Amino acid sequence: MKSVLAIDQSTQGTKGILLNDRAEIVAKAYLPHRQIITPKGYISHDPNEIYKNVLGVAAKLLSECPSAEIAAVGISNQRETTAAWDGATNEPVTDAIVWHCSRAGKICDSLTQDERKLILSSTGLPASPFFPAAKAAWILEHVPRARELADKDRLKFGTVDSWLIYRLCGEHLCDVSNASRTQLMNLSSLRWDENILKIFGITPEMLPKILPSDGNFGMTDFCGLLKHKAPILAVMGDSHSALFAHRCENPGQLKITYGTGSSVMMNTGSRIIRSENGLASSVAWGFGGKIFYVLEGNINYSGEVVTWLKDSLKLINSPAETEALAEDANISDRTCLVPAFSGLGAPYWSENSRAAIIGMSRLTGKAEIVRAALSSICLQINDVLEAMKRDSGLDMGIAYADGGPTENRYLMQLQSDLSQIEIKVSEENELSALGVGFMAGIRAGLFSDDAAFGKRGYRSFTPKMSDGERKTCLSDWKRAVEAVTKGSI
Repeated sequence: MKSVLAIDQSTQGTKGILLNDRAEIVAKAYLPHRQIITPKGYISHDPNEIYKNVLGVAAKLLSECPSAEIAAVGISNQRETTAAWDGATNEPVTDAIVWHCSRAGKICDSLTQDERKLILSSTGLPASPFFPAAKAAWILEHVPRARELADKDRLKFGTVDSWLIYRLCGEHLCDVSNASRTQLMNLSSLRWDENILKIFGITPEMLPKILPSDGNFGMTDFCGLLKHKAPILAVMGDSHSALFAHRCENPGQLKITYGTGSSVMMNTGSRIIRSENGLASSVAWGFGGKIFYVLEGNINYSGEVVTWLKDSLKLINSPAETEALAEDANISDRTCLVPAFSGLGAPYWSENSRAAIIGMSRLTGKAEIVRAALSSICLQINDVLEAMKRDSGLDMGIAYADGGPTENRYLMQLQSDLSQIEIKVSEENELSALGVGFMAGIRAGLFSDDAAFGKRGYRSFTPKMSDGERKTCLSDWKRAVEAVTKGSI
């Protein structure tokens, strides 16, 4: 059975799927990895653990389908998480800095206004510790081994896709979608920007070669797991891959991926739209010889807010409980939770803000706090959607949705109510793996576009909330965010 092996290396763990020659999922596997959090609040992952889990997931898939003959491989990845390693020994010089870790904040604070303007105009991304440029600079400044290797021209930097390609194939490569999220690539030339590299003290030799998303990234047998080596023919950041899987190929089409954080991404076609409302401009993908661009807003804490309710506050035993609790909350309660645990991302870009629960009354209890947590996810996403409308002027009648939290019907209905658009929820949650799986299979000639995209199922949610209730909710949220970002609490 000729198959595509697709890996989605995400924040919480590594997922994998096998697609047959009809673009159908025939096997799934998952392995979690540790979240390494220091007393300072630094958030890291062990790159070696991630690599071993990728091999472990591949082994699980192949054990379920021993007759599978892997014709192509696709990789999607948590995007801004930054790894650094010795190019001679393959050994990491430190743990990878996770995308929502804000330890590089002081590096961004030290940037001049002229540098900030140059960074934004060249890369499409506002200066922020969220992106790998500042994370790499932090590693060079704080990890002595990194500076030592840099002086010997042995230091390699990369996002997780680059790290995995290096280990699987021995090539230092990345795809254009991930490169566009490093804050080091010029969005127009699609090359590393020498002026930006100088600002952050990074040299081109440290960075991977940039290929289209459907490029040939090398051959791998997954450390002997495959009988024959197979080509990696598709690589994309996880959010880009989900957009591709939804077949959002036309300007104005958008998706919302709900995960640890959330990504709201709109295809803008061949046009780069420079945001004036706190969003990022990036490359969607390079496919079939064409480059597609996106507008995007990233939210640091969405599904992670529910994890906080469970692990830190002990208010719930599982995320599944939140739907019923939110439904039971007192309708008169107006509590707002602003989840700025490591600052706020788009469209606020306030990395120094911290989380707060605002507007509690004697009515406020467990159910009301849970509802406020779920509402914070939808309200942050709505703010991004409003910014997209202002930037693009494009019609936004439908948003496609994916990710584990979309199983929460209360959350999806609230998103539709607050954003006043139809939310179409994919019946298949593994969109990030599916996107690179589709692209790799198409690139390998294993199946056609129609075979890949023609079998999708969706559940639909349309607005039901009254105008008065919606306005009250948005007004309360606006006041809460202003209090947090302006430091008035």
